[in-house]
Amino acid sequence: MDNPKRFLRAIFHIFPAFFLFLSLLILFVMTGCDSGHINSESAISDSGEIREDEGQALSSINDFRENSILGPQHIDQKTYKLKISGLVENPTEYSYDFILNNFDRFTKVLTLNCVEGWGVKLLWEGILVRDVIKEAGPMDSAKVIIFHSYDGYTTSFPIEYLTRRDIMMAFKMNEVTLPPERGFPFQLVAEDKWGYKWCKWITEIELSDNEDYLGYWESRGYSNDGSLSDCSPGPLSAQPEQHPDRSDCCTCHSAP
Repeated sequence: MDNPKRFLRAIFHIFPAFFLFLSLLILFVMTGCDSGHINSESAISDSGEIREDEGQALSSINDFRENSILGPQHIDQKTYKLKISGLVENPTEYSYDFILNNFDRFTKVLTLNCVEGWGVKLLWEGILVRDVIKEAGPMDSAKVIIFHSYDGYTTSFPIEYLTRRDIMMAFKMNEVTLPPERGFPFQLVAEDKWGYKWCKWITEIELSDNEDYLGYWESRGYSNDGSLSDCSPGPLSAQPEQHPDRSDCCTCHSAP
């Protein structure tokens, strides 16, 4: 009789520990723990990215190619200033929060097309460039607007392209605040232009009378206009396939 009692007592003591172990194992499997690996699509989806807008299917913010030589630029939101300079009556600087809190916001579904042959269709949210420069008082002599990136990249447009159209500087895509890889704090949404005109990490908007100004890729042979109607915006020697460590033609905008 003694041995059965010992056996029962052992089972009585072991069972709670076994039950706890089994419960933890089930919890581990159900939560999808896998040694720290997180699926990037799931992570972005959990952060609020939408993949459809009014019946239109949208690309993911992960669908970009990112291979800049300097990597994503990390800008401190607290110290960030957008400078409006050049041929303006009142040169000024705006903080990130001031821009978001004091300018009207707009949304639009547009596709960024890269000369490499790929594109991403996204819901962009931002503020209009013409609204941002209006308070600075553009001079009549200003003919060109030059966008400067945090890492030195530049591109330019005739002033009419930005003052007569609803061209945005985006701070969100698919309802997600731009991550550093996508141009935080602002990326230009250069509608009807090739991707190399969509300047990221914008830190300065300069008004100029230099109609011959050439930005980073433009000075290397790419079309200064950059319109999608131009199926060959740059010389073969300057095509991104010849620069595998760069994707400025698309979204990166890193200067050497």
